[in-house]
Amino acid sequence: MRSKLFRRLVGMLLLLGCFVPRLTAKPLRIYIVTDLEGASGVYKFDQTREPGHPLGEIAKEYLMGDIAAVVRGLRAADVNDIVILDGHGSQAFVPHLMAPGAKYITGKPRPGPLTELDDSFAGMIQLGAHAMMGTSDGVLHHTQSSRSENRYWYNGVESGELAQCAAIAGHYGVPTIMVTGDVAVCREATKFFGPHCVTVAVKRGISREAAELYPFDETRQALYEGAKRAVAAISKCQPYKLSLPIKVRKEHLVFDKPSGPGRRVKKEGIVEDVLKLLKF
Repeated sequence: MRSKLFRRLVGMLLLLGCFVPRLTAKPLRIYIVTDLEGASGVYKFDQTREPGHPLGEIAKEYLMGDIAAVVRGLRAADVNDIVILDGHGSQAFVPHLMAPGAKYITGKPRPGPLTELDDSFAGMIQLGAHAMMGTSDGVLHHTQSSRSENRYWYNGVESGELAQCAAIAGHYGVPTIMVTGDVAVCREATKFFGPHCVTVAVKRGISREAAELYPFDETRQALYEGAKRAVAAISKCQPYKLSLPIKVRKEHLVFDKPSGPGRRVKKEGIVEDVLKLLKF
């Protein structure tokens, strides 16, 4: 008798369950900003500067391979909403090599420094990043321009493109959860974003245009695994924020003659809005 009543009760509960609205977790959105200098196999400026250069066209394919590995890792971690921004100055995406499962943004002009980034994203990945200008073991190190050799200090802290992108994401409350590039930029990422930010080194710098390269099979597997770890680390990563107003100091070279030597100039000022940081 008790067994019969128990079965009826279980059946009623299962039936009721069909009519109770199910709460589903909000899908994770991940934003990826890419650069070319930090991709696997890239170690000299001829691979990055001149559009249409044979070495540059091959380097773009290297970058697309790195992107594909990260996309696969994110999807393996149940991330189905991925937006990828081409952050290289002359643009570096190769459309026919785009891995499925992500949206790709490329071309100029674009509104804002990190197009379509907002507070709906759970985390940002900086893929193919490079160290700031002046990093002796940073492969192709520079900040904005390798020719004018820009250097920036925000509230007294020297910062490169890594911190610039992270600060813009921090404005929206989005943490940087992963950085890929050489050993030097991974070290820089840990300094600015802490130990929970996942870093994947795909090469080790020896000088500005010399590096110890790692086999692509190894770097792509590391990127795939790193992306999965980055998703797991989201809750531990904090947005990188700059205290406002931002005291900015900039040093860069000015060329009075196109073929002549540059002279270093300095500029100081205040930036009230982090979204205007790159306009200084």
